Amino acid sequence: MNFFEKVTGSDMTKQMKGFDARAKGLPADYQAAWEEIKSNLWLHGDFTGRNLMPIMDSALELLEVTAADGQRVEEVLGDDIKGFCAALVGDEGAKSYRDKWREQLNRNVARKLGGLK
Repeated sequence: MNFFEKVTGSDMTKQMKGFDARAKGLPADYQAAWEEIKSNLWLHGDFTGRNLMPIMDSALELLEVTAADGQRVEEVLGDDIKGFCAALVGDEGAKSYRDKWREQLNRNVARKLGGLK
């Protein structure tokens, strides 16, 4: 990956297009689960989202393998895809970027108003 790709994020765009192309080969219920996994995982990304690329690759591979084995998507992921995604990125109470930014803002405001560290 060169500097230009890293700055513009075009490497991630190529990778996501590859993921989506792989997902098109899955059954319809697996494709719907993949879309939901993608939308739930982005909440746990860092500023660029690069930390999620290996996690997305692994999640898609899990879907591919289990679809090939003939399992139902509910057997693999359960009923709580949001919880499944939180478990993928860390422990069950994983914080999203919104939570992190909210805490940082609250700390800054408290520091300005109350002299806290």
